[in-house]
Order: sequence, then C-alpha cells, then structure tokens
Amino acid sequence: MKNTDLPEAGKQDTFRTSLARIPLLGWLIGALVAVLLEHLTGLRLAEALLLPKVPVLFGLVTMLKTPLLIPSSVFYVLLIYILPTFIVARLTRPLTNRLSAGLFNLSPAVSAVIHLGVFYAALHLWSEISDYRVLTVKLTLIAIMLTLSLNLINGYMGEFSCSHPGFMALGAYTASVFTLSLFTDSRMFGTAVFQAGYGPFLFPAALILGGFTAAAGALIIAIPSFRTRGDYLAIISLAFMFIVKSMIENMEVIGGPRGLGGQPDYANLPAVFVWTVLCVWMINNFVQSVLGKALNAVRDDETAADAMTVNTRQTKMTAFMFGAFWAGIAGGLFAHVLRYVNPATFGIQNLAEVLAMVYFGGLNSVYGSIVGAVSMNLLGEALRPLEIYKWIIIPLLLILVMIFRPAGLIAFKEFNVRNLIRPRG
Repeated sequence: MKNTDLPEAGKQDTFRTSLARIPLLGWLIGALVAVLLEHLTGLRLAEALLLPKVPVLFGLVTMLKTPLLIPSSVFYVLLIYILPTFIVARLTRPLTNRLSAGLFNLSPAVSAVIHLGVFYAALHLWSEISDYRVLTVKLTLIAIMLTLSLNLINGYMGEFSCSHPGFMALGAYTASVFTLSLFTDSRMFGTAVFQAGYGPFLFPAALILGGFTAAAGALIIAIPSFRTRGDYLAIISLAFMFIVKSMIENMEVIGGPRGLGGQPDYANLPAVFVWTVLCVWMINNFVQSVLGKALNAVRDDETAADAMTVNTRQTKMTAFMFGAFWAGIAGGLFAHVLRYVNPATFGIQNLAEVLAMVYFGGLNSVYGSIVGAVSMNLLGEALRPLEIYKWIIIPLLLILVMIFRPAGLIAFKEFNVRNLIRPRG
C-alpha cells in the first residue's frame, strides 16, 4: 500500500512545487488574460451555457437565485477564470520569473508599481462588465481602508474602539460640504465658488480635510480615555459614535436626518484604488516603524513598555488619531461613491460590519485586514439573494472562526512587499 501511495504523493508535491515557482507577476498576467477573455467571449459563453447574462460575481449570485444554474455557473467560472489564469501563469513561468528578477534587481519600488499596474488593469477590465461590479469593487476597496485603520487600534494597539462610524461620518460630511459648496450649484449651499473643472484636482484636499476632522474627533476621545487603563476607550468611543450621529441628525444646514446628496462624481475607480494603495502602504510602514513596534510593546505589557522609556500615552494617541484619519478619508470616498450620505448609515450596523471584517481577517495583520474586508464584502454581496438568511449565515461563520481561529484567519503576519514581488524560479 505504501509503495502505491508514494508516486501519488510525489505527483502532488511536484504540482505544489510547480505552482510555488510561479511569481506573482505570472498570476496577475494570467488574471488579466482571463478578464480579456471574458470581454471577448463571456456573453457568448453565458448564452451557450443557458445563463441569463454574464455572471456579475463569479456566478455566486446566480447559483443562489437559481440553483438549477449551478452547473452552468461553475462551468463558466472554470472556463473563463480558473483554467485561463492557471494555463497562462504556468506557460509564462520562465518569462515572468525573468521579468520579475530584472525588475526586482532594477528597483523593488519600480517592480511594485508595475505589479500594481497589472493588477489594476485586470481589476478595471473585470469591473467594466457592469456598473454593479464597479460599485462592489469601490465599496470593497473602501472597506479595506476602514478595516486596516480599525485594526491599527483594536489589533496593533490592543484597545477596543467603537468610534469608527463616527470618524467615517465626520470625514464623509466634511468632504461632502467641501465639494458641494465650492464646486456645485446646490439649493442648500447656493452658487459654486469655483468652476466645476477644478473639483477633481482639489478632491484630494477635501478628503484630507475630512481625515483631519476625524483625527480631531479622535483627539477629543483620546485625551480622557488614555489617562486611564481598562475598558474606558470602548465606552467613550461608543458614546462618541452616538454623539456624532445625533449631532448630524440635528444640523439642518447639512440636511439633518434627510441626509446630504448630490455629491460630484469624483470618486471613480482609479481614485479609490490609489487612495487604498496609499492607505495600505502608509499603515504598513507605520506598523513596521519604531512607533509601530512601540505600539506592540504597549499592547503586550503597558507597564513594561513604560519602564522601557516608551511614552505609552503619546504612542496610543498618535496611533488612534492616525487610524481615525484614514477612517475619515474612507468616509469621504464613501460619500462620493454613493453620492449621498445619511446619518443613519453610521450606526451600530456599520460598526458591527467593520468589527466583523477586522476579527474575521485577523488581528495585528495587514494581510488579515485585506482578506477580512474582501471576503466579508464579497460574501455579503453573494448572499444577498438569501435576504434575511444572510444575517444568519454570516454570524454563524464568524462564530466558527472565533472558535477555531480566535485571532482571525491571518493574524500576526507582517505584510512584506519584497516577498510578494520577488521571482520564484
């Protein structure tokens, strides 16, 4: 029996080794070819497989809506995505390894930018199939920013904050008032101050202003919270979230409970993608810096960190405000993606969703935040046809993760760009 099992085990090891030798660039080029194939043949293949239209979310929505179409959806995903990606990545392995080696030796930064360019090209082409895909991608990218910024506080700092919806609301309304009052003619704010053509160029200023407003709100929480130790941050931050929501609901000048709409369409896919990349890069650099290591020391043992001359209060306040800053920017993007913002959006449900993404993906991990945000967002969209049952399945999944992986799926893992883009051959 053992002798017959050995060749099979050897084949499996050879297959795994073959896959491991394909560099990231090879997989990205394979994905790009797959989405190009979908543009060229997707509609005809969907008709041949008796699908009503091209599956918008890898066939998952179609499977849940019409179970009889499960075989057709599986074949579509297999023929359009899985097989082309694998075949192209496998066949181009020698070429992509040489390219990866040349780019990496030239400059890791240039190599990273080229990898991002190929990834964005594939993402852009995939989302172009339908407006629903574009919206899903934008909201998923914003979710990555929110999850990372909250993980900085709840994971790397080891505190429990409930104020992220409040920070997001401050950023969303600040950025919205900036763009609506300066670049659009509206009934609420009157005639535009500047020509609309300047808007896209000054949109980053609106987002940064929203980020600073959120950071100022974080300072209000941090001053009393970090004078003490314990669970005071959770209580104060939860109160802050309700205060911000109530304050906005009672400010008729910005729409009150009716919300604020008509934001200019500045948050296109390239803009959201660039801001997400900046967020991942800056937060990853922050957690790997001396300040980030000090933050981990504070989380593990605040008394010992204080004895080792770490200014624990200043470290926590800096990290808390930095996380709030990115939550504010995410809020500004969110408002301009939906082109409408309402105070009811920034309540307990929003807090639960962000916390679920953080703890599902993994604490103290940039990888975990990305995986948690992407998986929970796509899962939520895929389960939408199940309506109320969606809110039974997702909590059950979270409970299972908390039982078997208490720290999340990918916890305490550093995000190393060099390891991602280096050649594998």
